Amino acid sequence: MPTEPTAHTEIERVTHAWERALASRDVDALVACYAPDATLESPLIPHILGTEGVRRGHEQLRPFLEKVLQRTPVLRQYHRAGFFTDGRRATWEYPRSGPDGEQMDFVEVMEIEKGLIQAHRVYWGWRAVSVLANDKYHR
Repeated sequence: MPTEPTAHTEIERVTHAWERALASRDVDALVACYAPDATLESPLIPHILGTEGVRRGHEQLRPFLEKVLQRTPVLRQYHRAGFFTDGRRATWEYPRSGPDGEQMDFVEVMEIEKGLIQAHRVYWGWRAVSVLANDKYHR
């Protein structure tokens, strides 16, 4: 079934708002992109916090995201070519090789409901994993 134009526009709005907030290191704008009971899964969570790799709800998301924003390495860039959606889920890649050189390689998957991120999963490529292995996020 084709994606409804309004669903695509809403998903695009949320993903761009999230990316702008992350790039500008605006924790309030970043948290505002997530539903109050949202989940975030990432290998960065156990690296920074020493816990399981899932954060649940704004109370757990905010302190984690604050640390991420404080520790983001220079290699973390935001070049991507677009995203794919089924009208509820957005998926995109930050490829290792971008127009300005290497960046950390990720695949992001977000489930979006009522204009907010309900679930967010981050999958790391080999270049991004090497950033963790070399502790560029300054534990």
